[in-house]
Amino acid sequence: MFGGLSFMLDNRMIMSVRRDGSLLVRVDPDRSSELLSVPGARPAVMGANRSMGPGWLTVAAEGLTTEQQLTDWIEVALQHHQAAT
Repeated sequence: MFGGLSFMLDNRMIMSVRRDGSLLVRVDPDRSSELLSVPGARPAVMGANRSMGPGWLTVAAEGLTTEQQLTDWIEVALQHHQAAT
Protein backbone atom coordinates (compact mmCIF):
# COMPACT_ATOMS: atom_id res chain seq x y z
CA MET A 1 0.00 0.00 0.00
CA PHE A 2 2.81 2.44 0.83
CA GLY A 3 5.30 1.06 -1.68
CA GLY A 4 7.69 -0.48 0.78
CA LEU A 5 8.20 -2.41 3.98
CA SER A 6 6.03 -1.00 6.76
CA PHE A 7 6.70 -1.24 10.48
CA MET A 8 3.76 -1.52 12.83
CA LEU A 9 3.51 -1.07 16.59
CA ASP A 10 0.28 -1.80 18.46
CA ASN A 11 -1.48 -2.26 15.11
CA ARG A 12 -0.47 1.21 13.89
CA MET A 13 2.07 2.01 11.23
CA ILE A 14 4.94 4.12 12.49
CA MET A 15 7.26 3.99 9.49
CA SER A 16 7.74 2.53 6.03
CA VAL A 17 10.96 1.95 4.14
CA ARG A 18 10.32 2.59 0.48
CA ARG A 19 11.94 0.88 -2.50
CA ASP A 20 13.96 4.00 -3.31
CA GLY A 21 15.55 4.00 0.17
CA SER A 22 13.44 6.83 1.53
CA LEU A 23 11.33 6.61 4.68
CA LEU A 24 7.72 7.46 5.27
CA VAL A 25 7.58 8.49 8.94
CA ARG A 26 4.58 9.16 11.16
CA VAL A 27 5.35 12.20 13.31
CA ASP A 28 3.67 14.48 15.79
CA PRO A 29 1.86 17.04 13.60
CA ASP A 30 2.87 19.76 16.07
CA ARG A 31 6.55 19.01 15.31
CA SER A 32 6.13 18.83 11.55
CA SER A 33 7.50 22.33 10.84
CA GLU A 34 10.51 21.71 13.07
CA LEU A 35 11.24 18.33 11.51
CA LEU A 36 10.99 19.70 7.96
CA SER A 37 14.20 21.62 8.67
CA VAL A 38 16.11 18.32 8.93
CA PRO A 39 18.07 17.63 5.71
CA GLY A 40 16.17 15.27 3.42
CA ALA A 41 12.77 15.75 5.09
CA ARG A 42 9.76 16.91 3.10
CA PRO A 43 5.97 16.67 3.41
CA ALA A 44 4.72 13.22 2.45
CA VAL A 45 2.49 12.99 -0.60
CA MET A 46 0.52 10.18 -2.17
CA GLY A 47 -0.67 9.74 -5.69
CA ALA A 48 -0.76 12.91 -7.74
CA ASN A 49 0.82 15.21 -5.13
CA ARG A 50 -1.94 14.85 -2.54
CA SER A 51 -0.60 15.77 0.88
CA MET A 52 -0.78 13.09 3.54
CA GLY A 53 -1.06 15.86 6.15
CA PRO A 54 1.31 17.25 8.76
CA GLY A 55 1.55 13.92 10.61
CA TRP A 56 3.51 12.26 7.80
CA LEU A 57 6.95 13.09 6.41
CA THR A 58 9.12 11.58 3.72
CA VAL A 59 12.85 11.44 4.38
CA ALA A 60 14.94 11.06 1.23
CA ALA A 61 17.64 8.39 1.16
CA GLU A 62 20.21 11.19 0.93
CA GLY A 63 19.16 12.26 4.45
CA LEU A 64 19.79 8.75 5.78
CA THR A 65 23.49 8.24 5.15
CA THR A 66 24.44 7.40 8.74
CA GLU A 67 23.10 4.98 11.30
CA GLN A 68 22.50 7.93 13.65
CA GLN A 69 20.21 9.66 11.14
CA LEU A 70 18.08 6.53 10.83
CA THR A 71 18.05 6.09 14.62
CA ASP A 72 16.92 9.70 15.06
CA TRP A 73 13.92 9.18 12.74
CA ILE A 74 12.98 5.94 14.48
CA GLU A 75 13.02 7.82 17.79
CA VAL A 76 10.80 10.56 16.37
CA ALA A 77 8.28 7.95 15.19
CA LEU A 78 8.36 6.07 18.51
CA GLN A 79 7.95 9.27 20.55
CA HIS A 80 4.87 10.20 18.56
CA HIS A 81 3.48 6.69 18.91
CA GLN A 82 3.94 6.73 22.69
CA ALA A 83 2.36 10.16 23.04
CA ALA A 84 -0.61 9.20 20.85
CA THR A 85 -1.50 6.05 22.81
